[in-house]
Amino acid sequence: MRLSAKADYACIAMVELAARYSAGQPVQIKSIAEAHDISPRFLVQILLQLKGAGLVASSRGAGGGYQLARRPEAISVAQIVGTIDRSPPSAMINLPQSTIVQAVREVWRELDQREQTFLEETTLAALVQRSQERELPSYQI
Repeated sequence: MRLSAKADYACIAMVELAARYSAGQPVQIKSIAEAHDISPRFLVQILLQLKGAGLVASSRGAGGGYQLARRPEAISVAQIVGTIDRSPPSAMINLPQSTIVQAVREVWRELDQREQTFLEETTLAALVQRSQERELPSYQI
């Protein structure tokens, strides 16, 4: 599965929001953009798309910004990616229906299903936990 840069940035922004979820305060786009070197204008487009899908909520004003619309445990990577990247049609659609083409299509479908299952099982909470585990200092003697 190849994801667009837009989907990568969407996942990064969503994990950032998930990491700050317990604070209960909106996160400003500027803070996410600077922390991860993402264009703020591009990030606005991404977050508006995620808002339209009901994954984030926004608030205006000096203390405004974005926050998750649901708990991090209730949002999967599949929901984020599915909102940002729609699957392009396969080039194989125009090929004749030979047994070889059918066999290859079956493999691609199985691969797609395994990827989808993995992304559905991976929540924002799990990604926050992974990132926090990497931040822990290691002491070696």
